[in-house]
Amino acid sequence: MPSRHIVRPSGHFRPGDTGVSVMGHASSRGSDVMQLYPLFADLTNRPVLVVGGGDVAARKASMLLRAGAKVTVGAPMLGPELRELAQQGRVTFRAGAYQSDWLDGVWLVIAATRSRPLNARVAADGHLQQRLVNVVDDPALSSFQVPAVIDRSPLLVAISSSGTAPVLARRLRERIESLIDPALGSLLQLAQRYRTRIRARYADLAARRRFYDWLHDGPVNALLRASNPVRAERQLLAALSGDQEPKTRGSVALVGAGPGDPGLLTLRALRALNEADVILHDELIGPQVLDLARRDAVRIAVGKRGGGMHTAQETIHALLLEHAQAGRRVVRLKGGDPFVFGRGGEELEFLRSHGIAYEVVPGITAALACAAYSGVPLTHRDYAQSVRLVTAHCQQSFNTLDWEELARERQTLAVYMAVSKIDELTRQLLAHGRAPSTPFALIENGTLPDQRTLTGVLDDLPALAAHHAIHAPALLILGEVAALADTSHWYGELLDISLRHPAIANALADAA
Repeated sequence: MPSRHIVRPSGHFRPGDTGVSVMGHASSRGSDVMQLYPLFADLTNRPVLVVGGGDVAARKASMLLRAGAKVTVGAPMLGPELRELAQQGRVTFRAGAYQSDWLDGVWLVIAATRSRPLNARVAADGHLQQRLVNVVDDPALSSFQVPAVIDRSPLLVAISSSGTAPVLARRLRERIESLIDPALGSLLQLAQRYRTRIRARYADLAARRRFYDWLHDGPVNALLRASNPVRAERQLLAALSGDQEPKTRGSVALVGAGPGDPGLLTLRALRALNEADVILHDELIGPQVLDLARRDAVRIAVGKRGGGMHTAQETIHALLLEHAQAGRRVVRLKGGDPFVFGRGGEELEFLRSHGIAYEVVPGITAALACAAYSGVPLTHRDYAQSVRLVTAHCQQSFNTLDWEELARERQTLAVYMAVSKIDELTRQLLAHGRAPSTPFALIENGTLPDQRTLTGVLDDLPALAAHHAIHAPALLILGEVAALADTSHWYGELLDISLRHPAIANALADAA
């Protein structure tokens, strides 16, 4: 069950609250003095006041409601969001101009009006009555700051720049949040629920630490990540009922690295790389992606590239089995998506047959990424209502393609690993009725800094590709939508295909 989001702004500390606070140290009083004292406040059913009725006040009120506070909003009038909250009875509306007696009985107050003199008056009254006061975007008037929060309740991570650079604090929050799995909140809730039994079962501190390591690294957390809380709890209970300490089993994550740009990695893929003991990676995985992995992880290249190094699939299976059975966390890092021409299905079947725990982290496949980076929509209501993903990887699979279906109009073909088969591909499509004027976009090194996009029509494809020396990895998009690259292209180099260019005209004439 997903964790309930509770945000507790700095204030009164609740014993037992789990939280980490990262505070900015911008004090002029010396590097050994904190400018702010980090606190996590329990505001459940405690009255708080928000002065102001606009959008900013609405955001602050919503955050306080998530923390369980009893919120009163004071303002001459309310904006749409706060008005709806008041109509629902979730906040109390105190209409009119601010009065100092609004502070009677409240634990803290937030001033969120557009008037600095009014905010200053609220702050002065609050300080006089010893209330905690936050004035939005004005740290000089505030006695506490509302930090940027990463919420994995009961785990909270709060980040503050002491009010000096809230945008920077938000950016730091985004970076840290990418490393914290959403399932961690559910794991902490489970551990909290069984804390007494865990302490009784493992009275020895060292044994208890090993158990918590198992809880985090083993099957319980894996089941929670797979949205299976019932089985996760059963696994925990079985471990607490056993006579021996549970041992961490090895596991394998089949992870899609996307097409090359490290910015296209999913957050789950990034977390898997940071947790891995061993990474078995494809030949085309670039150093920029591998640099995001844990520094001490063992990296093993298991490349498969036409005309170059080639690791047999049986060898990859053996390596997965060896490291997983040794209790290691293994990432099988594949370009694009593991289940799109990546043999991920075969590897998953192998792992299942040998009783190895696994998970699959999807990646952005090359067809989606290369098309997007070249400004080509794979579907468009005026041109194409369907997409076909095709691989030209080997002659055996290439010969089994249904060319009549592939040659039909009003569909988009995305052909993986097309460079080595461009001549045959063009010949077959033309022979089975695809129009010679069908637009194409041939994308080399898609999403990487040296991406090149070549456009033209099917009849000229082999000559143009040869003239511009297009090489693998390259993806071919064929269909009416490909023509949109000429106007919508935005990334990398768009090659000049003007038929007036003498060299290209001569190449096309020679090909004809």
